[in-house]
Amino acid sequence: MNVRLVREYRFEAAHRLPKVPPGHKCERLHGHSFKIELRVKGPVDPDTGWFMDYGDLDALWQPLQELLDHHYLNEVPGLENPTSEVLAHFIWQRLKPALPALERVTVHETCDARCEYEGDGVIL
Repeated sequence: MNVRLVREYRFEAAHRLPKVPPGHKCERLHGHSFKIELRVKGPVDPDTGWFMDYGDLDALWQPLQELLDHHYLNEVPGLENPTSEVLAHFIWQRLKPALPALERVTVHETCDARCEYEGDGVIL
């Protein structure tokens, strides 16, 4: 039996989008309460009854939490143009090597807008 697990993480950060058209509101410095969802998929171990310990996901996420939370994202190497799309790809690239079961990264920048990335190999 295969299952999908989803774990949510949250962080606060400021950014601006330097490549939007002149006068666009996102060109100005602003902040978000980001919510990140990591979705993994894999088989349930018949002995333990689970696929993965959420604590393992937490340990993999922690370095990113420290890098992103309460920071100016434009100053993080690789996030000079920190759109939700770029941020989802950035997270994927850092987690996928240690988390082969990763199936999707979702970045919620507001309560009604999100970006979902499933590792299509596109380099942004």
